[in-house]
Parts: sequence; C-alpha cells; structure tokens
Amino acid sequence: MSEIVYFNGEFVGEEDVKISPRDRGFLFADGVYEVAKYYNGKPFRYNDHIERLKRSLSELKISFKDISGLSAIFAQLILRNNLDKLHAGIYVQISRGQHKRIHSFPSNLKPTIYAYAFELPSFIENLENGIKVITREDIRWQRCDIKSVSLLPNTMLFNEATEADAGECILIREGMVTEATHSSVLGVKNGVVITRPLSNFILPGITRKVILEICAENGIQVEERMFSEKELYEFDEIIIAGTGSEITPAIQVNDKVIGNKKPGKITRLLQQKFFELV
Repeated sequence: MSEIVYFNGEFVGEEDVKISPRDRGFLFADGVYEVAKYYNGKPFRYNDHIERLKRSLSELKISFKDISGLSAIFAQLILRNNLDKLHAGIYVQISRGQHKRIHSFPSNLKPTIYAYAFELPSFIENLENGIKVITREDIRWQRCDIKSVSLLPNTMLFNEATEADAGECILIREGMVTEATHSSVLGVKNGVVITRPLSNFILPGITRKVILEICAENGIQVEERMFSEKELYEFDEIIIAGTGSEITPAIQVNDKVIGNKKPGKITRLLQQKFFELV
C-alpha cells in the first residue's frame, strides 16, 4: 500500500509527488524543514516546533501563509498512515518554490510544501546503554540556527560516525564544541549541566529546551557557556539530545570512556522526567 503524503495542498500517494526541476529547494537547497514527534497520535511540544519553523522561514524570507493549517495536516498524515497508536515522526519541508534559476530571491513565489509521516520508535538500547560518539571539525556554514535543508556537511560527518561504528558525531569549531550532526550536546560535571548558549552556530534544540526546563524544576544547576573539546573528555556525563535521540547518553568519545562507560545519575533523572512529560 502506498504511503500517503501531503504535497502542495493535497494528500497523495508518495509516488504521485512530482517536484519541478526548477524548484529552488532542488536547485539551491533554498528551503527549510522541521521534524516533530508524535507519541501515540499526540504531538510533543508542537508549538515549539512550529515557532522554530516560523523563525527559519522568516530568516530566509520565505513567505508561507498556511502555518495554522499544519496541525490538521499532520494529524491526517498520522491517521492515514495508521501511525496513531505508535511513536511517529512528521517531516515537513517548505522551499521558496519554483522559478528559473537565478541567484537572487524571486518575488511572489508560491512555496512548495511536502510532508510525510513515519514510524519513529524510541531507540531503547541507546537510551539504556548509551552510545559511542566521535568528534570532527565543524565544516558547516555560519547560520546553523536556521533549520535549512542544506544538510550535506551534516550527512558527510554523520556518515563518518557510521563508518566508525558510532551513533553520532560531535562538531568542533575553533576548539569549542558546537553541537552534533542532528542533536544538541550537553555535559554534566559535578552535578552541573553544561550547554553552549544559543547562537548562529547551533540550532535551538527543542529537547535541549525541555532539558533546561526539567533542570529548573528539579533544582539541577545549569551553566550555559562555551566548552572545549578537551573539557568534553573530562565530563562526568554527556547527553545527546534531539527529537529522534530524545535523551541519549554518550559513554565514549573517540577512544575516551566517559563515566565508567555507564549512563550517569543526572542523565537517568533527566530521562525519567522527560518520559513523564511525554
């Protein structure tokens, strides 16, 4: 049975989607995307995802007028693909639209929107036992706060992690940790949660935001500051956080074992409180 997707105002079979070769998403990666998670048919932190999508659109000056209708579209995708009793994800991509190939932004284009639903279970083994990660130089552009579809550097670096039998790649810019290829990075030292402040070099992660809220509600001290790759190796605990990753412990960075290669107590508490929210 064909997967039902949403494309430019219609629910259609995936094989019926036809994107113009003049679409600027295809030509220039001139578009943005968002991924939200649905637990048994209900979205988690939907408004946060939508606000981030609106910000990404605004930063690229893409005029998309139908944000308010996305909730109903996503709900239909979940239902039509029989995912309402499962953990599922929604992927939505909005490009500037189609036009002859010019480098400036054409005016008055109708954006192209594509969305689909997919099963997104929790990765229980990773959550329970933790993962190995590697570090690499952050080769991405300088507007990582925009959730752009231009993800080639991310995929190149994540592929290196896969080839190294690792679950993620932590990115280093001028000696300092930024984030991972598709996750936020947080450390724990002496009971204090440490995370890089928001800037143009990292995406404002939704799960990162939830973690900081949990810390505030449970008396866990937080430091939002820069930290180096060297300091990364000295953390008691490392957390890889994201919509798909949820709250995943990193128990090894390259060849360095973290926290006796076992998830730490702060990570466990954050996991517990996170899934209570879910």
